[in-house]
Amino acid sequence: MTTLTPPQPELIDLHPVAADMLRLVRHGLQQEPRQLPAWFLYDTEGSRLFDQICQQPEYSLTRNEIELLEHSAADIATALGEGVIVEFGAGSARKVGPLLKAIQPSAYIALDISAEHLCQATTALQMRHPNVPMLGVCCDHSDLDDLPKHPLLQGQRRIGFFPGSSLGNFTRPEAVALLQRFRRLLDGGPLLLGLDQPKSRQRLEAAYDDAAGVSAAFARNLLRRLNTELGATFNPERFRYEARWQAAEHRVQMALVSKEPQSVTIAGECWRFAAEEPLVTEYSVKYTPVMARSLAAEAGWCWRERWHDPADDLSLHWLEAAD
Repeated sequence: MTTLTPPQPELIDLHPVAADMLRLVRHGLQQEPRQLPAWFLYDTEGSRLFDQICQQPEYSLTRNEIELLEHSAADIATALGEGVIVEFGAGSARKVGPLLKAIQPSAYIALDISAEHLCQATTALQMRHPNVPMLGVCCDHSDLDDLPKHPLLQGQRRIGFFPGSSLGNFTRPEAVALLQRFRRLLDGGPLLLGLDQPKSRQRLEAAYDDAAGVSAAFARNLLRRLNTELGATFNPERFRYEARWQAAEHRVQMALVSKEPQSVTIAGECWRFAAEEPLVTEYSVKYTPVMARSLAAEAGWCWRERWHDPADDLSLHWLEAAD
C-alpha cells in the first residue's frame, strides 16, 4: 500500500532587512533604559534556546498552557467556530495541535520571525496533521499591515491565536496597538489570547532566570546576533544577565547589565555603556483577568470568556471584535 507524503508547507519570507534592524537598534539604544525589540532574540539559535527554556522546571507556562488547551479544546472550538487559524508568534508550533484537532480549520497560517525555525516547525506539524493545509509567514507581526494575498486565506473567516503570554513583551500602549493591528489582520474574526498572571516574585524571577542558565544564554545570544548581522563588537561576557520583578508595572524585566564601563561599535557608530547600565532584552507583563478585560476593551475587542488552569496561573481569553 502506498503511503501519501503530506505536502511541504509553503514559506513566505517577509523578515525585516538589515537596514531596518539597524534603525531599530539605533532607536532602542537612545531610550532610557536602553531596550531592543524582543523579536531580535529569535534568530535560529535564539529560537532553539527558547525551546530549551520552555523545558526548564522553573518555566511552567508552556506546559500548563498546552494542558489547558488539551483540556478545553472542545469548548474553545465551539466558541470560536470555523475558519482558518492564524497563529501570531508560532515559534515551534507546539500549542496549536489541540485546536487543529478540535476546530479542523480550513488552513493553518503560522507567523514567526525566524524563517528556519518556522520551516522546521510547520514541516513537523504538517506530518501530524496532513489534512490541514499550512503556510508559514516569516515576519514581524507587530509591524505587519496585511496578511499575504494567498489562496489559503482568500474568502476564509480568520481565527487568531496568540498564546504564550507574548503580549506581555509589550508596554500597555504597544499592547493596545498590537491588539488593534490583530483586529485589522483578522478582518472581524475572533482572537484566542493567552496571558500569564501575576505570581510571587520568587516564582517569576526563577522562571526567567533558570538555574541551568538557559535564559542567560538566550539573552547573550542577542549580542552575538548583533555582532554577526550588524558588525557590532559586543563581548557577551562583559554583561551579566538578570531578571527582576517590577511590581508597580506588573512585569518582569530581563536585561543584560554592563559589568564595567565599556564602548561598543555598531555599524561604525560608538555606543558607551556605564558600569551597571542595563540593556533591556524584553519585558514580560503579567495580566490579572481584570487587567486583561480592560486592555481588550481599549483595543476595540469584546471579552467573551476565559479558560484557566487549575491553579489559575494563566488564562486563555476569547475576544470578539467590537462593532
